[in-house]
Amino acid sequence: MRARSINFEQLVQQNKQEILEDKKRIKQIEMRLEKKQEDLVKRKLQEMK
Repeated sequence: MRARSINFEQLVQQNKQEILEDKKRIKQIEMRLEKKQEDLVKRKLQEMK
């Protein structure tokens, strides 16, 4: 839980930082999903040969 003594500017800055971290994690997840999808397509293409 956040301390009550945090001021508004600190809270805004902390929230911005959390959003940036979340965006980074989302991007990493998207990249992993994209890679898995590519691998799946490659595997299916190999099976069709």
